[in-house]
Amino acid sequence: MTTFFLNNNLLHTDMPPGMLLLDFIRYHQHLTGTKIGCNEGDCGACTVLIGSLVNNRLQYRSFTSCLTPLGNVHGKHVVTIEGINMQELNPIQQAMYDESATQCGFCTPGFVMSLAGFCLSEAAPTTQQAITAIDGNICRCTGYKSIERAAARVAQLVQDRGEVAPAVFAAEQQILPAYFSNIKERLQTLQQSLNGEMTPAEDVRAHYVGGGTDVYVQKPEEMKQKAIRFLFDQPPLNGITRQGSRVILGPAVTVTDLQESPVMQDCFPQLDECIKLVSSTPIRNMATIGGNFINASPIGDFTIFFLALDATLVLSDGEHTRELPLRQLYKGYKQLNKTPEEYITQLWFEWPETAQHLFRFEKVSKRTHLDIASVNTALHIRMEQEVMAEVHLAVGGVGPVPMRLERTAAFLQGRWLSVALLQEALNIAQTEITPISDARGTEAYKRLLLSQLIKAHFISLFPQLSVADLLNL
Repeated sequence: MTTFFLNNNLLHTDMPPGMLLLDFIRYHQHLTGTKIGCNEGDCGACTVLIGSLVNNRLQYRSFTSCLTPLGNVHGKHVVTIEGINMQELNPIQQAMYDESATQCGFCTPGFVMSLAGFCLSEAAPTTQQAITAIDGNICRCTGYKSIERAAARVAQLVQDRGEVAPAVFAAEQQILPAYFSNIKERLQTLQQSLNGEMTPAEDVRAHYVGGGTDVYVQKPEEMKQKAIRFLFDQPPLNGITRQGSRVILGPAVTVTDLQESPVMQDCFPQLDECIKLVSSTPIRNMATIGGNFINASPIGDFTIFFLALDATLVLSDGEHTRELPLRQLYKGYKQLNKTPEEYITQLWFEWPETAQHLFRFEKVSKRTHLDIASVNTALHIRMEQEVMAEVHLAVGGVGPVPMRLERTAAFLQGRWLSVALLQEALNIAQTEITPISDARGTEAYKRLLLSQLIKAHFISLFPQLSVADLLNL
């Protein structure tokens, strides 16, 4: 049985845990305010909120229900548009109405839910943060300025929240229904009644699923009937810690977890800039790092990120564990150096605090945001005085697998940087890649992109270099 709160009601269902939450909401609970749109997590029409207890703190995230398996909401609170309705329009809905921020209305429930998620979050109560909350929602007819004005009004609603818990404040101020004020206590009671049931038993025959953001795009009907071991949000597979010079992550860590981690923020001061290039808020809330690796896409953004860090995976088949450098995981297009029974239990990378690290992630896609990369690349350099003592350069979109440019990195390693040296490095890089022409760009375009992105790395990391000379390479 899957047990969770749906709006203000506790549900127990024996529906297949691999079925989509969107289908359960619409076809089995008849809550049709949550819309069916792209079924790829791109448009946001199916947005819901999912609340869970994290270190005894109530946390709400926006999710695209078209990619969320029912099993991933076990023991949690699912909120649909019907669950935030009040006697009259709530203040979020009223702001959308007053600013004429809706036309055909199909996308409106998704926008309202994302803004409700902003009100239930601990994000700064600013207009920009409210607009960021709706970065996964698309409107095809109204125009975004009216929606931005509505978002600005919603930001005003939480200006005076202070230290009050967001759900309690939203209920007290009648932004959302009163039942939100005691959801935390109800979830605590539910977890106690489940008595450990929320941690699934290991089953090597099961299909492993993290956030589901790729597998449910590819084969949602097939997944519905599979035996699944849900890895998303499981404590043994979560968390980000530092032990000495080693940073250790669980594979169920989401992109949002990375973004909010003090450990990662300390290592990568410009992490927010990297993450803004990756997908949308709801997908970042769902997508796991381990899933990004195992998906084996040649352009997986965080695969490239962690390849540049020379990360190591810990794999288990339920009985034995082994360590495998991430760079050795990919044998060919969508071919992995692991058995079907193995799954990632941990990953780590070395980051000595005493070293001088330079790191940069760059990406080009057809759209600036919310798109798959044409080419992406990450560069990690450990400096010793003015010398590049250690260099790791990872690239995606220029071969059948995510890859590191080993010869290029070896050429740069141990050298003083100059424009002439970089020119030679760019020439070597071109010999290591085998891009193909496809929907993301021609072979020539991808070769050009790689050179330009490598230049962008060095322009950002070495401001003493002549930009004009670099651009003329």
